[in-house]
Amino acid sequence: MKKSLTATVSWVGKVDWDLTHFHGDEYSTHKGSSYNSYVIEEGKTVLVDTVWKPFAKEFVDNLEAEGLLGKLDAIVAQHAESDHSGAMPELLRRRPDLPVYCTANGVKSLRGHYHQDWDFHVVKTGDELDLGNGKKLVFVEAPMLHWPDSMFSYMTGDAILFSNDAFGQHLATEKLFNDLVDQDELYDEAIKYYANILTPFSALVKAKIDFVLSLKLPLNMIATSHGVIWRDNPAQIVLKYLEWCQDYREDRVTILYDTMWEGTRALADTFARAISDASPSTTVVSHCLSKFDKNDALTDVFRSKALLLGSPTVGKGLLTAVAGTLEEIKGLRFTGKKAAAFGTYGWSGESVGIIGSALKAAGFDVVDDGFKALWNPDDEALKAAYEYGKAFAAKVT
Repeated sequence: MKKSLTATVSWVGKVDWDLTHFHGDEYSTHKGSSYNSYVIEEGKTVLVDTVWKPFAKEFVDNLEAEGLLGKLDAIVAQHAESDHSGAMPELLRRRPDLPVYCTANGVKSLRGHYHQDWDFHVVKTGDELDLGNGKKLVFVEAPMLHWPDSMFSYMTGDAILFSNDAFGQHLATEKLFNDLVDQDELYDEAIKYYANILTPFSALVKAKIDFVLSLKLPLNMIATSHGVIWRDNPAQIVLKYLEWCQDYREDRVTILYDTMWEGTRALADTFARAISDASPSTTVVSHCLSKFDKNDALTDVFRSKALLLGSPTVGKGLLTAVAGTLEEIKGLRFTGKKAAAFGTYGWSGESVGIIGSALKAAGFDVVDDGFKALWNPDDEALKAAYEYGKAFAAKVT
């Protein structure tokens, strides 16, 4: 159903309350999500992005019911991932005459997804689409935020930035705007989104924000592709992104581990107590990776100044939950964080060295050789672990 942002701009997207995972099964969406599509009705009627493929027919039928399908003059495709472009085949089947405005990489991506040769109009930064009534869309390429084809579109007059994936959240709500939802929930989802999707591109995020700010454009709204629209002080999320993209860390230590027979868990619990005792102001969180949501765990790593990562040695290697998390950490390319490894072992004990080397290769400042305990740690080993935890707290201050 159409919902108004301004007198001539409306949301025509889809709220997906039942979504539990995104990007296949790679990203957990505990709060669902939305696929935000917008229609501009000025002298020309322009659609900005569509919705995910499972909702394509519903989406196009709704455009028709609202009297918009026949009125459309153009589609702006800011990003080709199917949660944004999935309704385009159905829409262009019913309106094959519509021009599609996108970047050069957008053409490649859309052709790669749908194998269609639509009426593509390639745009680059600074190009404009005249909307009539003295207003226009100005395009800004945003490569690798977070795909090569990504772009923003700025609507003059109304001062709306259609930001695609930037500044979004996976949050299902019928409340369209940021000031109408729970603020803690909103920022929890916003930082999780940044940590798990945009962190590898932080240098590009900063450069693009600096560029857009240098234009000194008025900004009344940021219309994202997922979650709520920022209308109440929209610059607040821009300022948060500027924090998050520059070696972000809080006074927080995250402990991640997996365990077979509770020995590695006993070490993790001891480290958590020791760090908290040594540095009462520091927030300490500890998660067993085979039981805790990995994206929430990675968000904690993003927020932290330091990470302790542990696994028992199994087959001269690691438990799979830890190995998988190390692969995720490698891809996210966290910066400005310290780390160390820990684990238990029975006879060979390679896990600590493997984890330490992997953390160093992933860009962490590995502060020492880590901590090992033979078999299930006894009282003496747990005392040593407690002292190690206190020493680790001092090293990461």
